[in-house]
Amino acid sequence: MITGASSGIGASAARLFAAEGARVVLMARREHRIRALAEEITAAGGEALAHPGDVVRPDDVGDVVTAAVKTYGRLDGAFNNAGWATVGGRLHETDDADFDRVLDVNLRGVWNCMRRQIPAMLELGQGGSIVNTSSCAGVLATGAGAAYVAAKHAVIGVTKAAAADYGRDGIRVNALVVGSTRTELMEEVIAEMPALEEAFTSRSAQQRMADPVEVAQAAAWLCSDRASFVTGAAVPVDGGWTAR
Repeated sequence: MITGASSGIGASAARLFAAEGARVVLMARREHRIRALAEEITAAGGEALAHPGDVVRPDDVGDVVTAAVKTYGRLDGAFNNAGWATVGGRLHETDDADFDRVLDVNLRGVWNCMRRQIPAMLELGQGGSIVNTSSCAGVLATGAGAAYVAAKHAVIGVTKAAAADYGRDGIRVNALVVGSTRTELMEEVIAEMPALEEAFTSRSAQQRMADPVEVAQAAAWLCSDRASFVTGAAVPVDGGWTAR
């Protein structure tokens, strides 16, 4: 199950997971995008199910988990990747509506997903793997808005708590600490404010942004048995940003 699958890192993950043999369930609000992606994956010989929904709505998430189990008989892994941010501003300049929306999508969305994914994994009794998308803003004050920084810190916290809660059940839970990534949304931001490209690339030790598939590869590894003894980790995929 991949949330935020309509573009960027989520769409790249869907293609990669499917190419590696996973049967993928795609969740996003933009139904036409995930249906087109599911058709693309199927045409390439993979298996994909598109199910629209908003991670902020618990019933939507529950419907997707139910559809995954009904269609494929199980839920082995999840990449909780949906996110939302506003243009960075100082804390006192952030209004309540923006704060609520940022926390709802980035934190409550992850919470809603795990609250429904974990019971499905427990019922099967064969463990599973969950990967949550955090950010460099989850470990540093990056210049992003305070609400976003708070939400991404909290994603790492809830990831560690879940890893501790369900380790004996064979369910691994990890987070990705993602740096600047050249997604469609990032390209749109740079097109409007070209000076930001230097700001985004200069923070990386590699002096570049990630390609979305590079983040997807880290998620694929964490979801696979190759990472069988990795849980409760916040794995940097940031080109060395947090190492500097």
